Order: sequence, then structure tokens, then C-alpha cells
Amino acid sequence: MGNHRRIIQIRTEAEGRIVDLTASLTDALRESGLREGLLCAFVPHSTCALFTIENEDGLQKDMRDALQRLIPKEMDYDHHRRWGDGNGHSHIRSAFLGPSLVIPFHQGKLDLGTWQQPVLMELDVRGRDREVIIQILGDH
Repeated sequence: MGNHRRIIQIRTEAEGRIVDLTASLTDALRESGLREGLLCAFVPHSTCALFTIENEDGLQKDMRDALQRLIPKEMDYDHHRRWGDGNGHSHIRSAFLGPSLVIPFHQGKLDLGTWQQPVLMELDVRGRDREVIIQILGDH
């Protein structure tokens, strides 16, 4: 059993932006030389999230709209009152979506569906510098 670790840096542009991680994760897997196992991606941040989606403009908008319906930005959050940073909704959205993603791989290729891309979504009220920690465990 082997392992490989890589950290990538991403600068997001604004709240609600979705960044496709497919190429970065594929590169890390290729770099690892591992053929069978699991790839874990994790963001050490409390106002962004990782998930898979068919990464196209319509679904990106649908995702932003769904989050607004479920966890409205305009609500009065205790976090807003305490810190005055206006991002209470960002923390709640991140907690619901989650900071990590595990993808199995077989014969050196990620086991993703045809219309499935791993993405990072910025949930904070502004663009930020983000880290994605990629940890790969598997066999050669």
C-alpha cells in the first residue's frame, strides 16, 4: 500500500463560483503512480465545500438558487451579530455540503460517472485563496 499527498492552491473569484477539480485530481493521481485505491480531497476551510455535479452553467445556477432557498443569505444569523462579517449563511451551507470528497480509482483512473465532475464551491461572501489537500491511498 502506498500513499501520495499533494496540496493545490485555488483563488476563487466570488461567492457561488464553482471550480472544476477534475484535471487537478487526475494530475495528482497520475503523479502518485498508484493504480487501485481511494483519492480523498479535503478543504481546510469553513466557508467552501467539495462535491460532484454535472459541471455546466445551468446546474451551477440551479445549485446557487437551491442553496438560497434552503439557507437564505438574508436571514439574521447569530454569527452575523457576533462577528459582523455577513457570512453566517456561508458557514451553514459549507456544513451541509461538506469539506471532503472520496473518489475510488481503478487502473489509474478516477471512477467518475460520465457527467460527474468533482468541484469546489466558494460559499463565502467574496473570493478567497483556498487550499485543497489531496491524499491518495492505494496500490501500484
